[in-house]
Amino acid sequence: MKIAVIGTGYVGLVTGVALAEIGHTVTCIDVDPEKIAELNQGIPTIYEPGLGEMMLRNQKRRRLHFTDQHRVGLDGADVVYLAVGTPQLADGSANLRYIEQAALDVAEYAQESVIVVIKSTVPVGTNMRIKQLMLSHVRPGIAIRIASNPEFLREGSAIHDTFHGDRIIIGTEDHETADVLEEINAPFGIPVVRTDVSSSEMIKYASNAFLATKISFINEIANLCEKLGADVEEVAKGMGLDHRIGSAFLKAGIGYGGSCFPKDTNALVQLAGNHHHDFNLLKSVIEVNNHQQQLLIEKMLTRFGSLHGKKVAVLGLAFKPNTDDLRESPALVLIPKLAELGAEVVCYDPIAANQGSKWISAPAVYTKSVSKALNGADCAMIVTDWPDIKRMDPQTFVRLLHEPIVFDGRNCYTISAARKAGIEYYSIGRPDVIPEVSK
Repeated sequence: MKIAVIGTGYVGLVTGVALAEIGHTVTCIDVDPEKIAELNQGIPTIYEPGLGEMMLRNQKRRRLHFTDQHRVGLDGADVVYLAVGTPQLADGSANLRYIEQAALDVAEYAQESVIVVIKSTVPVGTNMRIKQLMLSHVRPGIAIRIASNPEFLREGSAIHDTFHGDRIIIGTEDHETADVLEEINAPFGIPVVRTDVSSSEMIKYASNAFLATKISFINEIANLCEKLGADVEEVAKGMGLDHRIGSAFLKAGIGYGGSCFPKDTNALVQLAGNHHHDFNLLKSVIEVNNHQQQLLIEKMLTRFGSLHGKKVAVLGLAFKPNTDDLRESPALVLIPKLAELGAEVVCYDPIAANQGSKWISAPAVYTKSVSKALNGADCAMIVTDWPDIKRMDPQTFVRLLHEPIVFDGRNCYTISAARKAGIEYYSIGRPDVIPEVSK
């Protein structure tokens, strides 16, 4: 089937490449000519394991194309996916200007009837609004069918998730449209759930809000564990064995980030408020997460009293491993706060180091060398649980830091490993490790 995808951001590019991989002819459209030029050279514009190889493979097979011309990209397309950003506005609601513009572009250049699939995360009711917008601008005789097909991709494992997902949600107004989309997705071999458009839109928001709730819940338990002398990892293990709860998203840390959870939880609270519903539970989830991101600073101030003149090695910038995405990363909160408190900051990230100065205005040094970041620092702060950090021998802190003091926001090391290495170790929801010489 001939498919067009408008938007080559995270969702659009992964969607387009994956649809080409299962046999469709796909043209991805973006208004940024520089981005399109890179993509046409086989250079992915986002970091995602496995994406580059799959992209090149399908370009060579001539199943995957990129253009900044809507007329070219939409020509002859049976189905058009809208996968543009819906960033957060100041009041927490979703900014729909980009998806509205994409819809107008479809209406302007569509030469025949078409199915428009909204892949972007949008508030309930947006799909039908977008359909009416297109119908008011499309030329006479051209029919527009609308569908909601939300994505459930995790950055860093999006290719795996696309081909091994739990479900594909298809929200439509009629069975014929659902049949077409189910046929498109059949090669993935993933269970399809058919529903109405509004329910499909809500499934995306509700799913992300629930996962965010699990994270904030276990973080609150972790904070209580610290006061009671319990170990949150033992608690989470015991909880997760209950099949009604499950172990996923029960890892304590310094909070969630990224392009989805913060934006979607805020948008759902705003959407509820617009319909006179006070979503108190989700407001608390957001409040807990905002506080959790400050937790390591509080621990450092308790330990040192003042951070003025202290050299701090920040390990990790991206909001999670295997991505260069800094959107809503705890690093965006922590690094400016460290600088404000007078600390000298050196940041390490194996992939996102070159993104730091673009996102953070506070003074800091960025490096892709963990040794350079640690060398001579007064302490280390772990923000992202990159595999190389988790695999690192804790003795490295003893060897490179001025004093082996570690504040671990991701619980990368066991308490026994920290104690054996002789490091002073502060983690989340677990007993502190303070060697005798430090007491």
